[in-house]
Amino acid sequence: MFTYIGSQTVAALSAFGQFWVFTWHMAVWLTPDLPRWRTWGRTMPLFYEVGNRTLPVILITGMFVGLVLAVQSYDQLKAAGFEERMGVLVTLSLVKELGPVLAGVMLAGRVGGALTAELGTMHVTEQIDALRVMGVDPIRHLVLPRFVACLLLSPLLTFFCDLIGSFAGWSIAVGLKGIPSEPYWYYIADAVEWWDVLTGFIKSLVFGGAIGMVACYKGFNCRPGAEGVGRACTEAFVVSFIAILATDFFIATLMQGMYKTIWGFRPLI
Repeated sequence: MFTYIGSQTVAALSAFGQFWVFTWHMAVWLTPDLPRWRTWGRTMPLFYEVGNRTLPVILITGMFVGLVLAVQSYDQLKAAGFEERMGVLVTLSLVKELGPVLAGVMLAGRVGGALTAELGTMHVTEQIDALRVMGVDPIRHLVLPRFVACLLLSPLLTFFCDLIGSFAGWSIAVGLKGIPSEPYWYYIADAVEWWDVLTGFIKSLVFGGAIGMVACYKGFNCRPGAEGVGRACTEAFVVSFIAILATDFFIATLMQGMYKTIWGFRPLI
């Protein structure tokens, strides 16, 4: 038992270190290659894969989350006499917490698995080794465009998730609960600050970058055969999901502490 625990710990620490070496290798090419048209030429097709094909799932998920938040929060707010401010709870929950997390999880499940499978197949069929033989850096050629696509489109997907969730909450408030439409949006505009939007934006950037790097790393280091590629896809989603939850905690703690230090505590209602 002790031998197994020790070997697994050493393997996990080794993989963790190799991941950051892999990330540093990509980051070295990020600054010199980002202004080049050739890089964007390889990245533009990935925008369709990451953005367009993920957007329907994001919209459906965000809509139902907004509906659930509105239904569950109405009775509690009505008991306190604040039912007209129901949109504040729905929108703030989406902008600061649920929106980035939901978009990140959907991106990890929809795109992370696809990127891992694609790169894993290239690794198994020795296409990545062929690039090295031709003198092409595979991390520069394959990883950098995928990282940039995930990094840039994650905030946009989060925005659509927040938007559709807010409108879903509005439909419940106005259509089912009889709340006037104007106070619903007025209290949202009054309560949601640029700091809340910035917090969600930073989270979505970090989540998108983490998903892209984890998917590419797992694809580059998968085991041989179809089973190895399938297992790498599963591991990529699991690791991305854990990374999203862990970084969400640290970013939320940091941003909340900074806000209290600068402006102090402000209640929602």
